Amino acid sequence: MERAEAMAGLTMTGPLGYLDFLELEARAAFAMTDSGGVQEETTVLGVPCLTLRPNTERPVTITNGTNKLVGTEPAAIVAAAMRVLDGVDETAGGMPELWDGHAAERIADIIEGYGKGS
Repeated sequence: MERAEAMAGLTMTGPLGYLDFLELEARAAFAMTDSGGVQEETTVLGVPCLTLRPNTERPVTITNGTNKLVGTEPAAIVAAAMRVLDGVDETAGGMPELWDGHAAERIADIIEGYGKGS
């Protein structure tokens, strides 16, 4: 813990509220996580994400987003982080299809069409 706390550019915090956490994600050079929610949030924010697990239930964040599975081996995690920091950004994807913030409108259109017998 002392070694991590001494690292320049690394901030250790206690629990944060959702909006404060999103603010940190949005300003981050990259995120490391085992959380599916963070994988999605960083993709929407365009922030590189390194997922410290062998698999994910959010594969679209890898195929069409900013996420990369790096596993749990320390050497692989450090190597992936250094590649992102060095600008060899293997996580530079785009926004997955339909992740445009208009889901509610599409759902309302479907419901409205259903009510008209479509």
